Amino acid sequence: MTAAVVLVFVLAYAVVALEHPLNVNKAATALVGAGLMWTIYAVLGGDTHDVTGQLNDSVAATAQVIFFLIGAMTIVEVIDAHNGFEVVTSLVSTSRQVTLVWMIGIVTFFLSAMLDNLATAIVMISLMKKLSGRDEDRLFFAAIIVIAANAGGAWSPIGDVTTTMLWIGGQITPLAIMKGVFIASLFNLLVPLLVVSFALRGKHLAPPAAERPTTSPIALFERNLMFFLGLGILVLVPLFKALTHLPPFMGILFGLGILWMVGEIVHREKPHEHKHRLTLAHALTRIDMPSIVFFVGILLAVAALEHTGILEALAAWLNKTVGRLDLIVIVLGLASAVIDNVPLVAASMGMYSLAQYPPDSFIWEFVAYCAGTGGSILIIGSAAGVAAMGLKNIHFFWYVRRISALALLGYLAGAGAYILQYHLIH
Repeated sequence: MTAAVVLVFVLAYAVVALEHPLNVNKAATALVGAGLMWTIYAVLGGDTHDVTGQLNDSVAATAQVIFFLIGAMTIVEVIDAHNGFEVVTSLVSTSRQVTLVWMIGIVTFFLSAMLDNLATAIVMISLMKKLSGRDEDRLFFAAIIVIAANAGGAWSPIGDVTTTMLWIGGQITPLAIMKGVFIASLFNLLVPLLVVSFALRGKHLAPPAAERPTTSPIALFERNLMFFLGLGILVLVPLFKALTHLPPFMGILFGLGILWMVGEIVHREKPHEHKHRLTLAHALTRIDMPSIVFFVGILLAVAALEHTGILEALAAWLNKTVGRLDLIVIVLGLASAVIDNVPLVAASMGMYSLAQYPPDSFIWEFVAYCAGTGGSILIIGSAAGVAAMGLKNIHFFWYVRRISALALLGYLAGAGAYILQYHLIH
């Protein structure tokens, strides 16, 4: 049975990795893989009643992550529909490339911690056309945005799918992850920016192309209201959990209801054709549902590995062969450049128990950093990178030649900073 479950997972993951050449959506593969793994476990694993109970527990844990992601993604879409992110880009004004790369890097870093790295990367890359008129410059800035978005997402409980998973799973707490990983994430960004600054010295930006006037402009009050309300809801979710002790998904759904109600009131007098695209109901149709379905499939597949004891055996093997916990986590982070970080983090949560490593232990914070930022090393290694590929047609080998070494340098610098900081404090 164990061999069959592992074989299905490996084959399914191979098809996921080859999504584009095979032209098979990874969400479909993840669902088929999860279905086969649980079927094999149920038929060959013994007590069907126990397997059903384990599946119910896994579905409950997965649903918390999925509800949170749907709520957060919808809030971001509502803000974007109201041009809310122009509040940020309106503050960016420079003609020097060095200045701009630092500005967009820092803005992306902090915005990613408040939204999430995928949404932030999409927003910032989309807005680059308002800041530079040269395609090759926008391509390079998009790559820097990927590094900054992943670095910013790693130190916040809502900044990356994997940190959200660790938070909901009880492995990290908001204040601890922010204090513990912030410096490492900052090193991850600052080292590439310092290197890039030398390459961009003396270079100036081409002026952006003139924009066409929109047919239905958003009022300044509406733009600012939806931006600050939406951002406030996202930022206050950790506080909601701390005060009520309810799961984070409840806070995000509560906030989503408030944002929905405010939007309905603000736009109640508008004609339907203008109002429709601004509503939260329309925003729900714009969220990336295939990615949501992929997360469902992959989390249930990893849960099958956990309940069959495979992940526990893998942890024991790594401890025996590698030995050092920090090296194991660094390797996991490097693997996330090729393998999606969601299953890697889900696997680590199954490999190591909270009884062995309590919340906010070294391993959980370091996993959050390494899995969150290691994906920047290759353009295919993170959701932000894949989004950049689609938005700016970034070629894999162009990224390898121009950006991968920078990202690896930042990754290792941040890892070193975290290990040094941890030993100094403890």
